[in-house]
Amino acid sequence: MRTTRVLAATAAAAALVGVAAPTAAAWDQPSSVTAAPNVIARGGQIVLTVKGGDACATAGSTISSNAFPTTNLASMGGTTATARVRVNSDASPGSYSVTTHCEGERKTFTGVFTVIGGVRGGLGGSTSTGATTTDIAIGGGLVTAAVVGGGVFWMRRRSENKI
Repeated sequence: MRTTRVLAATAAAAALVGVAAPTAAAWDQPSSVTAAPNVIARGGQIVLTVKGGDACATAGSTISSNAFPTTNLASMGGTTATARVRVNSDASPGSYSVTTHCEGERKTFTGVFTVIGGVRGGLGGSTSTGATTTDIAIGGGLVTAAVVGGGVFWMRRRSENKI
């Protein structure tokens, strides 16, 4: 009876170690990636911070995305690593994922940062595609209303002086 209990306890302990080993290895992988700023224009620089697990704090760890080339991560001590990247000038506007490659393991994080259309300096700084026909129609209507209103006001003032 004792032998059976000892064998059962040993089997249970071995099963727990077998189940916990892959989980412990998974804890070494990063748990989050953040970008500062998380909304960026094409050609801008962002700082990506990888947190959790110490796998990415080792030499040779990289981070990559469709919006920038593969870049080495720099350990910040403990379980944090960072990388400063420049977004490609031809990156399409939208949300981007990043993939970490740490100690031979890849992990993808979705929606880490968003690329917006480029800004045209000298045009107010907020347009990315130029004036639309609707913008031109509204502006033309406002100019016409100002000219007509100014003409009516001027004609009325002129007739008041003759009285």
